[in-house]
Amino acid sequence: MSEAEVHPGKPVRDPASYQLALQTWMRGQRPGAHALEVVDVDMPQATGFSNETVFFSARWREEGRDCNQRYVARIEPEGGGLFPVQTPACRNSVALQHRIMQAISTSGVAPVPPLLPLEEDPSVLGSPFFVMEFVPGRIPADVPRYSQQGFLADEATPAERERMVTHGIELLAALSRLDWRELGLDWLDRSGSGEPNFSLQVSLYREDALRVLAGREHPVLLGALDWLDANVPVAKPGLSWGDARLGNMIWQDYRCAAVVDWEAAAVAPPEADIGWWVMFDRMSFDDMDTPRLPGFPTREAMVAQWESQSGRVVKGDIHYWEIFAVMRFCAIMIGLGDRFERAGLSPPGQSPAIQNGVTDALARLLAG
Repeated sequence: MSEAEVHPGKPVRDPASYQLALQTWMRGQRPGAHALEVVDVDMPQATGFSNETVFFSARWREEGRDCNQRYVARIEPEGGGLFPVQTPACRNSVALQHRIMQAISTSGVAPVPPLLPLEEDPSVLGSPFFVMEFVPGRIPADVPRYSQQGFLADEATPAERERMVTHGIELLAALSRLDWRELGLDWLDRSGSGEPNFSLQVSLYREDALRVLAGREHPVLLGALDWLDANVPVAKPGLSWGDARLGNMIWQDYRCAAVVDWEAAAVAPPEADIGWWVMFDRMSFDDMDTPRLPGFPTREAMVAQWESQSGRVVKGDIHYWEIFAVMRFCAIMIGLGDRFERAGLSPPGQSPAIQNGVTDALARLLAG
């Protein structure tokens, strides 16, 4: 679920307010550029509770050539990221994403947008931020859901849909094979000892959920955490992307051109990623009473492909990892719902923090 599903009309700041600041900053990044200007600043609706996103173009002259490049800035939201903080080094959500994307770029196993340096000085745009080059392509939408409307539902052939899904899982499998230690991700290890175990992730979500609930009851979420604790499988840790789904990939000709949105990254079993992928597939079809689009592999086929290409067997079976995924989604909905309520975007007494479709989905999975 995106922010737009909760409230599709969230107002945004005036894009022009960023133009001069970004122009000054970009001139500092390209000292060899002449007459650099930032133009065409744009901000999508329903942004700002997770990552505030600003699109802009820069044009300049360098070495006798006219240059023009589209960029995307990701700005730390007020109140920080929505996902629990893995370690003290992860408190700044945009810094976390920038460091992970740098590591992924170095590994070469998955495409990420080219990055400019991280800016941690909040005086530039009001909060820390990073800038990446704009990658053209298409992104499956959350609202309306790609399974119901949009290019996947209305234009793609069955063969194109299959190519898209299988390439996405191929990248998931490639990410699962990375060695987090070789990538220098010790700062992401919640154990602090180099020996992370999965129970630490369940405990993290319990602690963070209780903090955000602040005394409110949430029997479905807490019941899921109890079940997860009682059934923890033994699974080798790796780098978990954390938000693995079609809508966090940029697609060109139904192949992934860039993997984005790394704010939920963790040192955890990569089974968590195929679980999140399967969860989002279920929510996009079954939970919406939407017939499966021709060409979309079944969830069983997706898991089998991931196992074959990752060289891993899903420990505890996929049901465990899907419940872990929906629990995580349910947990971050608390903070997201609260932010909407504080912003006056939810009717009084109707906060989506606890009562929402994700809670309902988690209850159904637990009953099953």
